[in-house]
Amino acid sequence: MSYQNNHSGKKKVAILIENDVEDAEFTIPCNGLKQAGMDVVVLGSRMNEKYKGKRGRVSVQPDGTTTEAIASEFDAVVIPGGMAPDKMRRNPNTVSFVQEAMQQGKLVAAVCHGPQLLIEGDLLRDRRATGFVAIRRDMINAGANYQDEALVVDGNLITSREPGDLAIFTTAILSRLGYGGKDVALPEETDTNAEWWKIADAWGGSTKGEIAKGLNTALSGERYSLEALEKYYEKESNTQAKVIFQEMMAKKQRHIELLETYLNRVGEKPSLAANIANQYAKVKTAMSGSDDIYQMRCALGDLQTGIGDIGNLSAMFTDPVATAIFKEIYRDLVKDEQRLVELYRTLQSAGVQSPKPTTGAAASM
Repeated sequence: MSYQNNHSGKKKVAILIENDVEDAEFTIPCNGLKQAGMDVVVLGSRMNEKYKGKRGRVSVQPDGTTTEAIASEFDAVVIPGGMAPDKMRRNPNTVSFVQEAMQQGKLVAAVCHGPQLLIEGDLLRDRRATGFVAIRRDMINAGANYQDEALVVDGNLITSREPGDLAIFTTAILSRLGYGGKDVALPEETDTNAEWWKIADAWGGSTKGEIAKGLNTALSGERYSLEALEKYYEKESNTQAKVIFQEMMAKKQRHIELLETYLNRVGEKPSLAANIANQYAKVKTAMSGSDDIYQMRCALGDLQTGIGDIGNLSAMFTDPVATAIFKEIYRDLVKDEQRLVELYRTLQSAGVQSPKPTTGAAASM
């Protein structure tokens, strides 16, 4: 199959695909580019394979492979994330294709775990770039100047961190391919007041209903945790633990306010589950014991559950505002877990024994 540039003047863009790609990170750039009239070519490792996304929303047979594709025939290359880049970097043809595109000054755009492919091609050395937080250290070790920002542009290299950045990421690609500005109803990529989730939705991203569901999931967790912490605080006699619980409760109240405010801003209301979460916490904590160590272990269990849940939410939605709220909650939970576990260890070292859990919250930890 030939990819010779056509004579229509269309920009030609390669978007790479592998199994377990983060669905939105393939769909949104692909749809955005196509809607702008670009000639989009999907390239995989194998011609006769249907590639599937990690969330089951993408099922795509490629137009060709990186084996026979010629980098000089494209204007840009887009590398989506998920678990796909780990597979892409095992294919020397894919690595070579991206290396050639970069060396020829073509636009190369990678999001989330996409920079793993750039690491394999030694293409990040002395470049400003970003990527998913889990590969931050890998990127730094590969010589990148890592920046925790929604969009980092360094010459012909464009990078973003996560699904929440996708509308900004795609807009940046479009504008550098000559499609941008007020004439096409796209905001400037630096416009923090733009409703980016609506643009992402138009390109196949999270709907308002999906975003609201995620916000309500987080709200349920924070309301439950606040009520539980109040009960742990009442039963706790250790002064240091009580101070930590009190500070955690203040953070929970801020989280709840952020979530409720944004729900209202997008025209949604707290769900039934969110509204009864504190009642559930009252019932559950009423059955817990009164031992100081027991209260700390229950609180740690709640924190660890929250870290897992909110960590998942942080990478699920194509809304930068919701994502930023989830990430703030995540950072607070991680810090509080460390503070509480340090106190727990100190008390253990001092000879305070932890009871063996048999029932209630501690039994599930």
